[in-house]
Amino acid sequence: MADFYQHSSAIVDEGAQIGEGSRVWHFVHVCAGARIGKGVSLGQNVFVGNKVIIGDQCKVQNNVSVYDNVTLEDGVFCGPSMVFTNVYNPRSLIERKDQYRDTLVKRGATLGANCTIVCGVTIGEYAFVGAGAVVNKDVPAYALMVGVPARQIGWMSEYGEQLELPVRGAGRAICSHTGASYVLDGDLLTKVEAQQ
Repeated sequence: MADFYQHSSAIVDEGAQIGEGSRVWHFVHVCAGARIGKGVSLGQNVFVGNKVIIGDQCKVQNNVSVYDNVTLEDGVFCGPSMVFTNVYNPRSLIERKDQYRDTLVKRGATLGANCTIVCGVTIGEYAFVGAGAVVNKDVPAYALMVGVPARQIGWMSEYGEQLELPVRGAGRAICSHTGASYVLDGDLLTKVEAQQ
C-alpha cells in the first residue's frame, strides 16, 4: 500500500517514486521516471514528466506542468498555472527532444502564479519570482524578480518578506520574524544565523 495520498482521478505510472506523506490531487499525471520526495503536494491538473526530480516539502499548485529536465530542490513553491519549458526554440515540425535544457530551482525558492521559467536557467536558493514574471536568465539566491523580462528589484528573506536593502551595494538587514541577519556585498546576499 502506498504511503502517500492519491486521488482516484490521478494517474501515477508504474515506476514513479513518490515519498511518504505526499498528496497527489485530482487529475494529476505522474510519469514513470519521476522522483518525488516526502511531504509534496501536487495540486489539481499537475503533470510531472519522466526526467523530473522534486525534493521534499515542495508545493506544486494547480495547472502546473513540470517537464523533463526540471529539478526542484526541497521546499520549492510553484504557484498556480506557472510554466516551465524544456526546449529553447521549439517547432512542431522539428524534433528537438535531444535538445532539452536543464532547469534547476534551488531550495526554498518561490515561483509566483503565472510566471514563466525559460529552460536552461538556475533559480537561486530562496529567490522569489513574482506573479507573471518571465525569467530568461539565472536568478541569484534571495533575489526578488518581477516583470517581463524579469529584473531584480530587491531581496527576500527565507521567511518570505522583502528586506530593506538596495539591489546592489553594501548593507545589512534583520528579518523581524526570525532574527536572521542578511549581509549584502555588491550583488551577493548571504544569511548570517540569528544570535542565541
